[in-house]
Amino acid sequence: MRDMHNNISVIHAITPQAIGTTGIAGGKLSNFLDRRGFETAEFVYQSGASASVADTINPVVYECDTTGGTFTSVADADLLGTEAAITLTAAATKKVGYQGRKPYLKLRLYGLGTATAIVAASLVLGKPNRAP
Repeated sequence: MRDMHNNISVIHAITPQAIGTTGIAGGKLSNFLDRRGFETAEFVYQSGASASVADTINPVVYECDTTGGTFTSVADADLLGTEAAITLTAAATKKVGYQGRKPYLKLRLYGLGTATAIVAASLVLGKPNRAP
């Protein structure tokens, strides 16, 4: 079947939760996400609205060859789009794709400002090596 429904996998990355204001060190980091068996990967992250227009939610995508190895920030050349921040003037959704070759990924969302909005993220995998 060539439909989208049977040719993607959606992996939960970050549970909906309020995000801290301590910058990158205090952000919410996903567990490792296994993309083996799929050629494409797209992170989708979203936030609820915030009372402060100065708030932003920033994403960082990490990659690694092993689950227990050192995850490093993905080079811009291996991203489709950019790690675009969400400015919390209203609820918003953003996405960033991964075109690197590492099998394991992580996503961190961190806030700047008061950053009291609820955030969440998923990883959408496509182009399976074996499809129906």
